Amino acid sequence: MHILLTGGTGLIGRALCQRWLDDGHQLTVLSRRPQSVASLCGRTVRGIGGFSDYGDEPLDAIVNLAGEPIADRPWSNKRKAQLWGSRITLTEQLLEWLEKREQKPRVLLNGSAVGWYGDGGERELTEDSPPVTDDFASQLCVAWEETAQRAEKFGIRVVLVRTGLVLARDGGFLKRLVPPFKLGLGGALGNGRQWMSWVHLDDQISLMDFLLRREDARGPYNACSPQPVRNRDFAGSLGRALGRPAFMPAPAFVLRLMLGELAGLLLGGQRAMPARLRAAGFTFAFTDLDTALGDLLKPKDV
Repeated sequence: MHILLTGGTGLIGRALCQRWLDDGHQLTVLSRRPQSVASLCGRTVRGIGGFSDYGDEPLDAIVNLAGEPIADRPWSNKRKAQLWGSRITLTEQLLEWLEKREQKPRVLLNGSAVGWYGDGGERELTEDSPPVTDDFASQLCVAWEETAQRAEKFGIRVVLVRTGLVLARDGGFLKRLVPPFKLGLGGALGNGRQWMSWVHLDDQISLMDFLLRREDARGPYNACSPQPVRNRDFAGSLGRALGRPAFMPAPAFVLRLMLGELAGLLLGGQRAMPARLRAAGFTFAFTDLDTALGDLLKPKDV
């Protein structure tokens, strides 16, 4: 199978490349730095700088993950425009290219996030649940999904992967949390009651491969463990995994003062459940947070 990835040099993209190279697939990655793709994703992975550079080779699947990190800096108007352009505008460019292309791929796996639902409070959220609040993160995910779904008019099967907080050894959300927790400065955010929907990177890669291959998979799927936890319980689990206390909370007013609107992303949450994945027969390797963190933060890695 020949697979084209956008966002292939990111945390999930690199892991997907490794998995699919091991499975014998042919991979192309769209990147702003195509010359770096082989060193980041695998020496046989081709890097291209634009969709038109792909050429006339057959194409079986597209995985569209490109997007600026949503939580690495406050949401100024300029930053919001960057977040929007890196997802929606790029996906619109993808659709324009697909429309001109004679041979179409069979499937498009498009990125999204459980932030699609907004701050869900205590509600248990399945793929049938509507958005609860209309914050910027929700608007961004809704627009991204709606844009991607337009590929269906070309006869392409579209899968929307609503990812939770990805836990990984060498990057992402966990990498930013570990240093303060190692110093004993970790703790809950705000009151710590907000729900966190998380997923081990190994499960994220397995479920995306599962959805790629399953011909009847289409529409949204919550990509997160069936056991979400409250923020304060996550902090306690991480503290235990590192052998450090976790009693230094970050007050909500401080987060709002420092981060502005972005603070809402940290102080709110989603109790998302992977109902459609489980109904389709997917089995998670990591459903318990302590076990997942123990796997990622073994003593030799701490």
